[in-house]
Amino acid sequence: MTEVTRLSKVMANRGLCSRREADKMIEAGLVSVDGTIVSLLGSKVALDANIQIAAVAEEARDAAVTIMINKPIGYVSGQAEDDYVPAIRLFNADNQYHDGSIYTRFNHKHTRKLAPAGRLDIDSQGLLVMTQDGRIAKALVGENSQIEKEYLVRIDGSVGENKIRKLSHGLELDGKKLKPAKIRVQNEDQLNFILTEGKKRQIRRMCELVDLKVVGIKRVRIGKLRLGKLPEGQWQYVDRSYFIDS
Repeated sequence: MTEVTRLSKVMANRGLCSRREADKMIEAGLVSVDGTIVSLLGSKVALDANIQIAAVAEEARDAAVTIMINKPIGYVSGQAEDDYVPAIRLFNADNQYHDGSIYTRFNHKHTRKLAPAGRLDIDSQGLLVMTQDGRIAKALVGENSQIEKEYLVRIDGSVGENKIRKLSHGLELDGKKLKPAKIRVQNEDQLNFILTEGKKRQIRRMCELVDLKVVGIKRVRIGKLRLGKLPEGQWQYVDRSYFIDS
């Protein structure tokens, strides 16, 4: 018997779009399966079905923008909360950084549906990715994401091999074992963390479990994308090839 599953799930698993985007395309009649348009949400198809997206939908998907921001401390990643300022406020013409690699100019329409792909706490700083592209969001924060996130973590407390070993592969949060992490000593008061998951305040909570106090956190890399020389509070457009195959 041929295995079937939801069309939107198959589309997302193939990297065509996110499940939410797939549902919108299906409702709009922009998806065909084995030559027949499918517009009923929840429709199930064979895993090896021939799925085609209408050209107009492909053009809209490929026009989606992604940006990187060097988020300062004091800004929240997502929606404004408790009167704190959301990082999206930094996305304006005055704060665009030009290093000669990308020539796209700021456009107000790019603010629509631009959402953070992974959080960065209000008291943390550094690389924050925001995107209109559901494929990138899925690649960065999806359940099966393996993309590395690298942080410089200033700490207060003594660090020994035992603590490094526990931080690397011996801790649990919220009753679940954490994925293995790569931890190394950067200098006497700074650690380098490389994670493939992003639980709420994960690094701070991990350090608390081994009696280390976090003084500051700066994210410097997500996958192949590095913060580099991007000044604090500024942003620039990013090509999707950093996260997904073009």
